Amino acid sequence: MRRADRLFEIIQVLRRASAPLTADAIAAELETSKRTIYRDIGALIAQRVPIRGEAGIGYILERGFDLPPLMLTSDEIEAVALGAQWVMAHADATLARAALDVLAKIAAIVPEDLRPIIDDPAVGTPPSREVQGDVGVDVAKLRAWSRQGLKLAIGYVDKTGRTSERVIWPFMVGYVATVCVVMAWCELRADFRIFRTDRLTSVDFRDERYPEHPVALRRRWLAMMREKQAIAPVRTQDADRT
Repeated sequence: MRRADRLFEIIQVLRRASAPLTADAIAAELETSKRTIYRDIGALIAQRVPIRGEAGIGYILERGFDLPPLMLTSDEIEAVALGAQWVMAHADATLARAALDVLAKIAAIVPEDLRPIIDDPAVGTPPSREVQGDVGVDVAKLRAWSRQGLKLAIGYVDKTGRTSERVIWPFMVGYVATVCVVMAWCELRADFRIFRTDRLTSVDFRDERYPEHPVALRRRWLAMMREKQAIAPVRTQDADRT
């Protein structure tokens, strides 16, 4: 790897990290030596890239630092193209239009030799063949309430056909194949629940904030899901032994 490419990759590694990274960790990811990482980070700091480091803890890239969009790699552009295609095929209309706008903006700024990756991509996702049943639900508004931390009062039908009335704290909207779901804290169950929007019988968008921040709820839920995924293989192995 050329040094210029390696310097760029170090910035990318630090940018996507959620915690300080040691020189060992960066060297392992870039398949180079720790001494090389020390030297490269020193060069980046000399170029006024806002990297902070502390012995025994690691390096972090301060917020607000960005690189010119023309430095996108072909793989990064392809990843954006594939993601945008999926959004256009499966997400709500507002997000689908936003994905199309993103592709247009990237096509306008990338170098000429990279433009075919947007105009004629070699990766793709099949168009949605099913129509979502949640045509009466304003999914864009659900996303806004999830960002702002506002409550919803909903009517819901579960998979057995039982109905219920609930107040929920939405914090994330997800798309699973052709189904849109809302991840939320349910006041009725005092626990996290996932609600399919095609099973909502009513939605009341309240102007009442719930007590926790949506970011905190998302992190708690993601931590719980990661823990469940870690436990599942262990249970499978235990079952195989019996």
